[in-house]
Amino acid sequence: MKILALETSAKSVSAAVTENGTVLASAYQNTGLTHSVTLMPMVDGMLKQSGLTPAEMDLVAVAAGPGSFTGLRIGVSAAKGLAWALEKPCCGVSTLESMAENLRHTDATIVCAMDARRHQIYNAVFDARSGELLRRTPDRAIGLAELLGELNHDEKMKIIVGDGAQLCYTYFLENGILCSLAPEPLRMQNAVGVALTAERMAARGGTVSARDLTPNYLRLSQAERERLAKGLAITVN
Repeated sequence: MKILALETSAKSVSAAVTENGTVLASAYQNTGLTHSVTLMPMVDGMLKQSGLTPAEMDLVAVAAGPGSFTGLRIGVSAAKGLAWALEKPCCGVSTLESMAENLRHTDATIVCAMDARRHQIYNAVFDARSGELLRRTPDRAIGLAELLGELNHDEKMKIIVGDGAQLCYTYFLENGILCSLAPEPLRMQNAVGVALTAERMAARGGTVSARDLTPNYLRLSQAERERLAKGLAITVN
């Protein structure tokens, strides 16, 4: 199965193609340019340079959240458009699970952390064991103090991954929890992890149509919170 995967959940943007667990092509950029400008030229260039075509793809996968509201909308919209045009199924992959994929070879507690602002991180915790990932928590927005309480008695080595890893790492050390940062090349979100996670999802029947692919924001946007604070409906009838 050839999978075209997109990752736009944070500052960096990436694309990848895998086939049966093997990476055929990948592209990554972290220059701060908007994903709406960089994503599709990146996909087009990656495919052309590797001698692949969109029609060869069996599945389109995307990091569907949590993450940047704007970034997720760009990635999911691009995946929907590609899948619709190619008449292929989709996988909306947890951004956090795809980050943990980078460290499935370890024997450790994998703490995924994305800076969610407002004194919170987007987080999920996984056990990496014998090349497998076992999910311990759902994807969630959680305060660092609450997460610290959950992991305080975990005796396994803890490795922190994600664009909020440094924030989490510093807080843990200041409060007496020993942990490690994932190595820099394995720390950030990337489309390879999205593709490999999607491959397992597809094997379990976890695909959807382009129409049904949606982002998972985990919490309301600032505009929605402000409307609720004013006693207004989130949507207009």
